[in-house]
Amino acid sequence: MKRFLIIIITALAVSCGYAQQVSVESKIDTMTIFIGQQARMTVDVTARHGAKVVFPKFKRTQYIVPGVEVLGDTKADTSDIDGMMRVSKTFTLTSFDERLYAIPGMKVKVDGKSYSSNQLALKVLTCDVDTLHPEQFFPPKDVQDNPFLWAEWSTPFWLSIVVMLLTLAFGYLVLRLKQNKPIITRIRVVKRIPAHQKALDEMSRLKAEHYNTADEQKEYYTQLTDTLRKYIRERFGFNAMEMTSSEIMEHLQSTGDDTMINELRELFNTADLVKFAKYSSLLGEKDMNLVKAINFIDQTKRDEQPTEEKIVPKLSDDEAKTRQNRITIKTLLWTMGVAIVVMLAYIIYNVYMLLQ
Repeated sequence: MKRFLIIIITALAVSCGYAQQVSVESKIDTMTIFIGQQARMTVDVTARHGAKVVFPKFKRTQYIVPGVEVLGDTKADTSDIDGMMRVSKTFTLTSFDERLYAIPGMKVKVDGKSYSSNQLALKVLTCDVDTLHPEQFFPPKDVQDNPFLWAEWSTPFWLSIVVMLLTLAFGYLVLRLKQNKPIITRIRVVKRIPAHQKALDEMSRLKAEHYNTADEQKEYYTQLTDTLRKYIRERFGFNAMEMTSSEIMEHLQSTGDDTMINELRELFNTADLVKFAKYSSLLGEKDMNLVKAINFIDQTKRDEQPTEEKIVPKLSDDEAKTRQNRITIKTLLWTMGVAIVVMLAYIIYNVYMLLQ
């Protein structure tokens, strides 16, 4: 019997000790409000670490007592105080009826056990209305404009001036850039075709064409001799394009055999007759002269293959300086363009916020 009493007393002592560790306290930020104003009621629960705390739940506009509505609440906030855990939750209250309200203690469960906080009072006031003098009532006022504050508008104003100056400078640099001739220093790849190959290709084209009339024969021999002159100029190094037929023959005397030179002389003589004396050559004679031109090219050509050559333009000192100036101007244009866009966006955003 004594042992049973000791167990009961110990259990009661432990239970009382734990109960003393849990405290629930309510407080309100103001005890007096006007109709429609809001008050904030905070419930603080102090318990051991790890305790499960459950606050009462209210729906929006639910009455905590008749006449006092709960507009909302915050999330529970946990903090550590003197080795204990404190959990706080705030409820927003309002009322639209004038009177003094008694707010009962909040029921909070800690580890399944219910605890109640202290009671609070909330007084709701209304505005005094002079019902004896209705003529003194005034209608609602219109929306009033905010006073102009230079401190709010000074930054957008000065930035706008800077943007205008940068825009003018941007336009000036664009004009400067257009006035300079562009300098292109791209590397070009040029395909070098041997002189005999170009001449033979032209001969093949002439062979495929039909030149029968007098005017067509004149065109034929003109193209044939021009092709030979170009070949001779590139192959032997003297300007055959500006020489007469006899002058060309004199320069070629030391470059080939007499038979080849005589055949070429006959070809040039026939061409001169056709071009200047309205001579009409026979069809076989025209083909024979074409064969003579081809034989001359075959006997005098060099053993060359088509090649590719990279041509890198060289700039003079003035051109290099102009090119550097263009690069500098383009860099400035890009920098100024980015700065103008950024500042313009900042100005628009600030003006928009000021007009809200």
